Amino acid sequence: MRLLSISSGKVTSLFGSHHPNYDRVASAINKKSISNLHHLVPVEINRLGIAGDEQADLSVHGGLEKAIYVYPIEHYAFWNVLLTRETKKPVDLPLGAFGENFTIEGLVETEVFVGDQMQIGNLGFTVVKLREPCFKFNAKMGYKGAAKAMLQSGFSGWYLRVNQTGTLTADSDIKVIPGERVTSIADQNKVLFNRGNQTNLWD
Repeated sequence: MRLLSISSGKVTSLFGSHHPNYDRVASAINKKSISNLHHLVPVEINRLGIAGDEQADLSVHGGLEKAIYVYPIEHYAFWNVLLTRETKKPVDLPLGAFGENFTIEGLVETEVFVGDQMQIGNLGFTVVKLREPCFKFNAKMGYKGAAKAMLQSGFSGWYLRVNQTGTLTADSDIKVIPGERVTSIADQNKVLFNRGNQTNLWD
């Protein structure tokens, strides 16, 4: 298991007809890889996440409990195929495409539990919860069904709390220290999907 990329972004405007009340909305979902396997640059990680990274709506992203958003590289192939089919354009998503801060390999939602500790390089983190998609994700992907596809697939990624600050570089090893292992990220996603009242997805 290893860290493939660290990504960061600033708040900008997203455009598109992906919500009935907005034709543009502020978001920092557009992240760019700043440290990766081809560009091994140390990045400062503080209690609020990556130094210089921004979030537009702190009620749903960011803060101490959602400081780092993690997404597995294993899901990229699924999204490339889906978006190519739905948008009728060739899609090859770049690292950070889901607004994630850490793109990782070797670990997915069924294997990660709330309360697990993750040691990445010399830094320590705690798994907090899944990522819940909204209409901004639809706008970012250019596909009005993207948020529902994330729920249906279970490919949500998850948030981390930062326990130990410092610098981190892509290609760092990841070690998981299990917690109580009661609720997995996949379990959380099933509960969210089965509610069936995700009115903010706007497909």
